[in-house]
Amino acid sequence: MWRSLQLDLKAKKAFWQEVAPEEVAFGGRYRTGRILLEREAHRFDPLSPENPLVFAVGPLAGTGFSNANRTSVGARSPLTLGIKEANGGGTFGYALGQMKLAWLVLEGQSEDWVVLRLTRSGEVFFDPAEDLLGLGNFAAAKKLFAAYGERIAFALLGPVGERLGLLSGIAFSDIDGRPSRLAARGGVGAVMGLKRVKAIVVEVPGKAEVWDKPKVLEAVRRYARLLREDPLVMQFYNAIGTMGMADFQNAFGGLPVRNFREGRLSPPEAFRMGGQHIAPLNKSRGGKHTHACMPGCVIQCSNVIVDEKGEEVVSPLEYETIGLLGTNCGLTDPDQLARLNRLANDLGIDTIETGASLALFMEKGLADWGDYAFMEERLRSLYQDGEEARLLAQGTARLGEALGVERVPVIKRQAISAYDPRVVEATGITMMITAQGADHTAGNAPRLETRAMKVEEVLEASYTAQVNAAANDALGLCVFGGSVTNKEVAFVVEAVNAALGTRLTPGFWREVGEGVLRLEHRFNHLAGFTHQDDRLPRFFYEEPVPPKGYTARFTPEDLTPLYERLHQGS
Repeated sequence: MWRSLQLDLKAKKAFWQEVAPEEVAFGGRYRTGRILLEREAHRFDPLSPENPLVFAVGPLAGTGFSNANRTSVGARSPLTLGIKEANGGGTFGYALGQMKLAWLVLEGQSEDWVVLRLTRSGEVFFDPAEDLLGLGNFAAAKKLFAAYGERIAFALLGPVGERLGLLSGIAFSDIDGRPSRLAARGGVGAVMGLKRVKAIVVEVPGKAEVWDKPKVLEAVRRYARLLREDPLVMQFYNAIGTMGMADFQNAFGGLPVRNFREGRLSPPEAFRMGGQHIAPLNKSRGGKHTHACMPGCVIQCSNVIVDEKGEEVVSPLEYETIGLLGTNCGLTDPDQLARLNRLANDLGIDTIETGASLALFMEKGLADWGDYAFMEERLRSLYQDGEEARLLAQGTARLGEALGVERVPVIKRQAISAYDPRVVEATGITMMITAQGADHTAGNAPRLETRAMKVEEVLEASYTAQVNAAANDALGLCVFGGSVTNKEVAFVVEAVNAALGTRLTPGFWREVGEGVLRLEHRFNHLAGFTHQDDRLPRFFYEEPVPPKGYTARFTPEDLTPLYERLHQGS
């Protein structure tokens, strides 16, 4: 029996409710959006007790179905002021799935800082958290394991989130216990901080209950086989990881360099900030370059980066971090970037928003491009509550306003991720139109050479990517399996039926994907957003980006066919 759990933090009361299998199927990002819309979260200040914080998993969570254990976190975003879903891998979703907990809603505000603890038997405890306050994520994680044992999974708030910094995400434990898998974007950590919840600890039952175990086990095996036979999965994600996208975008001309001034950091043969250089270097030092972030995943696109002495620095180093915290700030040394990434993970912050913010100091002339010492000093300032830290912690849009910088790469107040919209146009359209803010994960098509395509084809490519991303997010699936998953929709839906005992048809995939987009679009409309909020910053339209020399060509007025689809059913 699947259930949901609502926690009244002020009264310290837990309310369980049975959830029908058909409702479980509409999980993850669909469920967070539905709850936020039903609770009318658009009416509330994002940093008020009335803003609910929702954790939701997909219907295959807790099983060994590869890459199906992501956790969606939803709230009205204090960064964008619109709807937000941020998701992450790790073990937290796996634990919730084994508890058959489809979603968890945090309501109100605790009077004292607490650790929420869920036992295998379904008991809920509101434990004091004072001894964890102010600690970085790695120290806090160590204390959680010492207090509650090794067979736990957790969602953890870093020190920036305690002080309601809008850079803050929520860190999930990985398979080795690191607090390194972040639901990072949109300031969801600040919402958890407002509620005075330092961590959520879940005891892992160790066993998943499904409707038809033989069919589920066969689906697990078949999906794993399909992934292992897929060239993109095995030759790119498994072999190199997401950092391979840095090599591609550097050659393609879509890499953010020095606050999106250029699309290429260096000639491809001299590029040192991508997987072609970092992967063999890391392996030669004894690092891992094939590593699973969640139980059962065969893609294993994560990594464990070590230094020249073979000592662990960070896990993982991913493309978005390379693009925004790295090349966008003018860094050229991957070892320096890895150390900054470690700091960011300890602070529990979004490396995309952080990198875009730090670049504004350089844009203003307060530091040189690639000034590692300056970047490290600014990140370390975030451990303390000072004026400098508060300014940085409020995110790129607000920092740009405070510094008086005009060249600020944001949409809906959220930093544009590592795909220049002048070159990677389909993803740029996604980042413009999505209710999530400038978020590539809402529908990425990073390899399309769109200048050879018709406009309607580019729009369709973005829309298809958005529907597929939303469906994957609703089912708790990592999009890096998309080269298989998106082609095997009927099989995936049958796997869900086997797990839940439902009778969903293959049309469910598109139904849930489009349903997510329309829910989110409706929420933002009610929150006061208009199509004009989807426009790119002016410099993208005015400045040609080297080496291709492109300027942006899409405006909200060009997106009318997509708006018409999003308005259906509203």
